[in-house]
Amino acid sequence: MSRIASRARIAERDARRGVASGAGPAPASWVPPRNPGAHGLLGLLGEVMLTGVLVTLVSLPVVTLPIALAAGARHLRRHIAAEESGLGLFWRDVAASLRWGWGVGVGALALALVLLLDVDIAGSGALPGGELIALVGWLGLGALGTALLLIAGAWDPATGWRAAVRQVPARAAADPAGAVYLFIAAAFVAIATWALIPLLVPALGLAALAVVAVPERAARKRRLAAAETSEV
Repeated sequence: MSRIASRARIAERDARRGVASGAGPAPASWVPPRNPGAHGLLGLLGEVMLTGVLVTLVSLPVVTLPIALAAGARHLRRHIAAEESGLGLFWRDVAASLRWGWGVGVGALALALVLLLDVDIAGSGALPGGELIALVGWLGLGALGTALLLIAGAWDPATGWRAAVRQVPARAAADPAGAVYLFIAAAFVAIATWALIPLLVPALGLAALAVVAVPERAARKRRLAAAETSEV
């Protein structure tokens, strides 16, 4: 009996490993997870790093940063959902977003330069209350970074950039905690790059991951709340 039980445990262990690795076979009772691509930690980490490289390459002209983040977020979203996520689809998203995406980038760059000038003048001591003005400037830069991440998450080839920009206030109001998380992600990119420029690559990959993960967190809470309501 002990030998039979041991074989059963070994078979169960092998089945769990097969399901976890994707090699199978899976038992008839197995239900696939909602985001299967997020369950392999090393695979997800590698995809995040690859996304960081892709986002960095596309955003080299600076004004194409929104385009790069939107395409990177869509790439990671497909990977996490275990959908087809080849690099061809990433470059297709880049091409589809080029038409007006650079305009969003130009506007964001112009606003960032104005805020940086504000911070620089405030730090020079030429203005009364310079410390407060500088703080407002830094917060403005953080808000700008948050807005870019929200826009990147909202962009879709079918609706375009105008719809993505218009969704920013509603998305931030619907999930204030999520907006704070994205603010932290934007600040992380800036601090990591300031500390060591090569860190920009993984930081941008993690920012793209935040664009995907933060709304999913809020959606999961809504699903749980709806399930609890239906049970009552």
